[in-house]
Amino acid sequence: MTAGRLALLLTSPRVAPGLMSREAWQAVEQADHVRARSDDEPLVEALAEAGVAVDVTGGHEAPAALARALVDLARGADVLWCGSSDGDPGLADAVAAEVSRLEDPPGVEVVVGSWDVQGGRLLDVVAAMDRLRSPGGCPWDAEQTHESLAPYLVEEAHEVVHAIESGDRAHLADELGDVLLQVVFHARVAEEAGDGAFDVDTVAGLLVDKLVRRHPHVFADGGAQTPDEVEREWERIKSAETSGQAGADDLLHGIPPSLPVDLAVRKVLARVRRRGLELPDADLARLEDAAAEVAEAEARARAALRAVAGSL
Repeated sequence: MTAGRLALLLTSPRVAPGLMSREAWQAVEQADHVRARSDDEPLVEALAEAGVAVDVTGGHEAPAALARALVDLARGADVLWCGSSDGDPGLADAVAAEVSRLEDPPGVEVVVGSWDVQGGRLLDVVAAMDRLRSPGGCPWDAEQTHESLAPYLVEEAHEVVHAIESGDRAHLADELGDVLLQVVFHARVAEEAGDGAFDVDTVAGLLVDKLVRRHPHVFADGGAQTPDEVEREWERIKSAETSGQAGADDLLHGIPPSLPVDLAVRKVLARVRRRGLELPDADLARLEDAAAEVAEAEARARAALRAVAGSL
């Protein structure tokens, strides 16, 4: 039997299935047989729309049995296997084992049809949240609201700060994932709200618009070149955005009441500096004293908390 070729076509489930490389489409067109596990795979559906006939196996074969069938077929023809969304666990190893036992094996190659772009795994986060909030998902996740989730967002933000201070980058990556979860969670809750609803794409779109608008030195013809100039320009643009809002000129405008006092003081002082204002020494001392009082009170509270926890 004349040896043919077996091509294993791999594509990213995060890229539209029809958007494949030229090499992948050429492999499809040159194949005598195109095989796949199921006809409801996105890639198979895309090939069918393009007029490609795909034979489906039914998806019940073990990797060894499937590899044997594909290799046997490829010993006299060009065969292309459409990789499944789950990556066909064990199939590549089974094909290698099957080929190694033959004296005249077919050629085997892996054809990469599409690659993940940076940020592609964010789509997995959205898909996972969809599964959690959909019927048959997690009952705890399904009952959450913006209000019930708010404490977790605060907690996760503080855990990120702790991870930064620890210097443990793996820990930081993990904690940032928890903050990302909160963002996607709130977006999904809002999407289901009905009137005034928004979704994760709305959040992402608003963020991109804001970044572009506040960085004219990057995305337009702004002239800021130093960090100080960037900060002043940011303050000017932000002031223009909030112009007309009640209290927009107040140094405390937009600072949430729940923000820790030391951070609120730092933010106010930064606004004073960026606006070119002069803060009297007496006022500066009052802010410093207030921050110190809060720090002392917090230290006493934490000591009491450790004592109570240690007594249990």
